[in-house]
Amino acid sequence: MKYAPLILPALMAAILSGVHLLPKASDMAPSAISMELPSELGGWIYRSKPASQEEIDLLAADTQFSKAICLSPRANEYDFETGSAIPDRIDLSVVLSGHDLNNSIHRPERCMPSQGHVINSSSRVDIQLPNGQIIPTRRLLSVQSIALNEERTEYASYQSVTYYFFVGHKKITQDHMARTLIDIKDRLLYGMDQRWAYVSASMWYGEVPWIKNEVTLEEADQKLQNFFTQFSMEQIDWTQIK
Repeated sequence: MKYAPLILPALMAAILSGVHLLPKASDMAPSAISMELPSELGGWIYRSKPASQEEIDLLAADTQFSKAICLSPRANEYDFETGSAIPDRIDLSVVLSGHDLNNSIHRPERCMPSQGHVINSSSRVDIQLPNGQIIPTRRLLSVQSIALNEERTEYASYQSVTYYFFVGHKKITQDHMARTLIDIKDRLLYGMDQRWAYVSASMWYGEVPWIKNEVTLEEADQKLQNFFTQFSMEQIDWTQIK
């Protein structure tokens, strides 16, 4: 039985690849998420930004993007030179898959290294919503290096915490493999394909350049969880979710 440890990985690989051999549905069920971001929500101002050229080149042509820099004034913190409030910042990304699920959406762990992230830990965090639902999220801790010049010879590094989850037609999950198995089941039993949206929000903590006091990890966690609570209540059609 020396090959026993290899059986399960090989079986899972066969199952996951088999989804692409199943007959495709003629139509795709829509994701339960709205891709139209608000201009303001829960004290956060949403400033839309385009997807990067790297994202556009990497993913299928019919992939849709909704991205924003979200800012919220920190309590009693001001820039005394300008008089303006010092904000917290959250980077929000919503990516909606097209018809080619292989090339439309993937785990952020695949693309975050190209954005300068070195991921140090991964864990599950469930966020309880006021409507009684639960958002299962994946929480990543990383260090992100940002180039300070065009030659990319100088960098600054910041600690980052990221939360993400996937929203399908009637399911929400933080697990990429679970999402694939849902697709296999729906295609086999119901002849249905569905569009999935990947939702992520990131925030720097520790020493942040424009914030005078150090941002603790606990503070960043709480603000991201509150942000996702407000975002999910507004942007997800909960009548679709089972």
